Amino acid sequence: MKIYTKTGDQGMTALFGGTRVPKHHIRIQSYGTVDELNSWLGLLRDQDIAKEYQELLMKIQEDLFTVGAILATDPDKALLKSGKERLNIPKISPTDVTLLEKEMDKMDESLPAMTHFVLPGGHPTVSYCHIARTVCRRAERMACLLHENQPIEATVLSYLNRLSDYLFVLSRKLSHDLKADEIKWIPEKKD
Repeated sequence: MKIYTKTGDQGMTALFGGTRVPKHHIRIQSYGTVDELNSWLGLLRDQDIAKEYQELLMKIQEDLFTVGAILATDPDKALLKSGKERLNIPKISPTDVTLLEKEMDKMDESLPAMTHFVLPGGHPTVSYCHIARTVCRRAERMACLLHENQPIEATVLSYLNRLSDYLFVLSRKLSHDLKADEIKWIPEKKD
């Protein structure tokens, strides 16, 4: 199978189900941003971090493929003529969201209380995590915009929201593990 089809040369692409839309369509922007996030998570997972983080990041990457598939499916063609769902894959569930919450709670136990905003950085691995967090927030914003126009599964929105929170806590935990400086943002007082 060739990777190039030439069907997108005029700026159009197909959703699951065959519907053709412009490549700048909000649905394409949504799952494209999820794909970008997945790539950043791959880079983060490739760093010298604890195996438990690598394993959870791998699970998250798999979940993001599910999210992408959901976002790439035309809701008008989500069901086949037989009545079965076009996507024959497990969906994002409340359990997936709860897992992220439990992992955040576990990491928080060993972290100092947060008293200020934190400037991204301090170590390249921590910076990759912050980049992933901000891309996740963009994916969430895109998915919310899509949801306003064509409702999507609520668990997808919850998952993306919780994932960005998880990535923030992970960035703090990585700073702690790597003994990197966590630089607080303390604005100067105006005279």
